[in-house]
Amino acid sequence: MIKVITGYRVKEGADIKPLLLRLRVDAMQYPGFVGAENLTHQKYGAIILVISTWNRTENWEAWEKSKLKAEILEEIEPLVEDQTRVEIYDIIPTTKWV
Repeated sequence: MIKVITGYRVKEGADIKPLLLRLRVDAMQYPGFVGAENLTHQKYGAIILVISTWNRTENWEAWEKSKLKAEILEEIEPLVEDQTRVEIYDIIPTTKWV
């Protein structure tokens, strides 16, 4: 499994939350999607992270290349300050750390 962390720095007064909800709803239709959560920085509310979990990197890549995601990202682009940051991490099973 992998975790994909997507970071947005939202422009002042912009409401990105409905678009993040659409991203999640559409991602749920893709094979390998496990779940997602949205986080807002406590001190700097304009910084939002979306952490999604996928079964395999290939599943994420299919979603990343999808037309649905591209359309929503076009709507998000004018609402953010900089380029969106995306980082992919492998999940390390902690049960083997005994």
